[in-house]
Amino acid sequence: MNTLLLKDNENDINTAGKILADGGLVAIPTETVYGLAANALNPNAVKKIFEAKGRPMDNPLIVHIADFDDIKRYRLVSEIPEDALKLAQKFWSGPLTIIMPKGEAVPDEVSAGLDTVAIRFPSHKTAQSVIKAAGCPLAAPSANISGSPSPTTAQHVMSDLNGRIDAVLDGGECSVGLESTVITLAAEKPRLLRPGGITVEEIESVIGEIDVDDAVLNELEKGVKASSPGMKYKHYSPKARVILVLSDDESYIDFVNSKKADDVAALCYKGSEEKLSVQSFTLGAENDYSEQAHELFKLLREIDKKPEIKTVYARCPKPDGVGMAVYNRLIRAAGFEVINLEEL
Repeated sequence: MNTLLLKDNENDINTAGKILADGGLVAIPTETVYGLAANALNPNAVKKIFEAKGRPMDNPLIVHIADFDDIKRYRLVSEIPEDALKLAQKFWSGPLTIIMPKGEAVPDEVSAGLDTVAIRFPSHKTAQSVIKAAGCPLAAPSANISGSPSPTTAQHVMSDLNGRIDAVLDGGECSVGLESTVITLAAEKPRLLRPGGITVEEIESVIGEIDVDDAVLNELEKGVKASSPGMKYKHYSPKARVILVLSDDESYIDFVNSKKADDVAALCYKGSEEKLSVQSFTLGAENDYSEQAHELFKLLREIDKKPEIKTVYARCPKPDGVGMAVYNRLIRAAGFEVINLEEL
């Protein structure tokens, strides 16, 4: 398959829309990461997403819309909870995914057989234009090989999926850098399933107290079905082994320097790289979680360009605010392998 590299202009957006309407796959930019899009109402097109990514079929997808009324127009949900209206009014368009009871038009391939569906209204204008040009809602997980770091540029997508999909629409670098926050409103109490750019505190300011699923910060228990993307499997990983290090900065530096070797690297905060004796990749300032979120996947892909790196020791962020999203991605990139120097 020859993968087209399209530009962010009206003609190429219409080309992308036609490919999607005809059942093809197009990687599109959003404010979070690049998504691998297909017609969400076409089960055969959706199956192609799983094939191209090597994604397990029991991992549900997010449906992207370009207008709140698309939910009713395409019969995506069986009901719209009151809390969904409040959250949509506050955070849509934007990096928030809301899970609601599934409507009759949504194929099981999208929901992984669940009776719920995840809906998002991206704020990226090009993504909105492509959805409108396609004339249908789009199912779109991250546009990468399953398990590898999510793509934040068109070049990342081409590196993973060139020859596997019909086209990539280059809309520049993603502004947020991590996938959307996911909250389910299909439970007795609203529950956060994946942290992102919209924080727990921001959501609670709109709809009151919510639960945080145990799988946000811990490994999903065996036998439990994933109710959101990013919950079940090791995700976001470079080829090197990633190990999180829970410690203060001084202890982290001493620990990493004790591991000095040509095949060791550090994923650290600004300022620490000057004191480290191994190859270092700087996430950002220690308390600037938005900067860390923006840089994380890009740096994990930079690490992949250096095959000599076999082990990466990553400074462990605090799991609060947007830091919870950074922690969530890193703990999965590490396969839940953490060294706690505070307990040693």
